[in-house]
Amino acid sequence: MTEEPKLDPSTRARYEEERFPQSYESWRYCIEHKCGLRLTPDYIQQRISILTDPQQEETRRFARTYGKAYLTQVVAWFERAAAAC
Repeated sequence: MTEEPKLDPSTRARYEEERFPQSYESWRYCIEHKCGLRLTPDYIQQRISILTDPQQEETRRFARTYGKAYLTQVVAWFERAAAAC
């Protein structure tokens, strides 16, 4: 997990209450702090590989559950995280 970000109380509360992140910053907070996962280059590439492969059951399940638009958004956030590594 990365160091806890410096957030104002209202932003932290909003991120904590969001069921589905609506911004890159919120998504990153969710992954790293709510889920306790490290966004390492290997992890990021694994997620991108899975989520961009329509033959993967996990990808199909994600699209059915959250919609194709949200899948596309999450892939874009992983790609942004990859560029920041």
